[in-house]
Amino acid sequence: MLKEFKEFAMRGNVIDMAVGLVMGAAFKAIVDSLVENIITPLIGLATAGIDFSDLKIVLKNAVIEGGEVVQPEVALSYGSVIDTIIKFIMISFCIFLMVKAINKMHRAPEAVEEAPAKSEEVLLLEEIRDALKK
Repeated sequence: MLKEFKEFAMRGNVIDMAVGLVMGAAFKAIVDSLVENIITPLIGLATAGIDFSDLKIVLKNAVIEGGEVVQPEVALSYGSVIDTIIKFIMISFCIFLMVKAINKMHRAPEAVEEAPAKSEEVLLLEEIRDALKK
């Protein structure tokens, strides 16, 4: 059983997946930092600092006695959903731009097609055509 597990763990696909997972986690940290530190402040500036995560519909107010919350409020926090959707769109767009840049760097130069050599007959016919035009 140990031998079978070793064979399974050492397959190329499993190791490739592990490397991909680690690289994905590192890439996630980069994208999260980009979104949180650069894009989100710009959007906050454009929307005059509106924070969607605070939006909610209160179904039942909190019960407070003596300065302590006896029963917390019951609310539908739809603002958090909107905030999560906006962050998802921003992260998706950043990943799209990064992948596009990486693909552009890896793109092989396009091969220039050479025109096929013309046969002697074609060259002779072109000369005759050109002479008739004169």
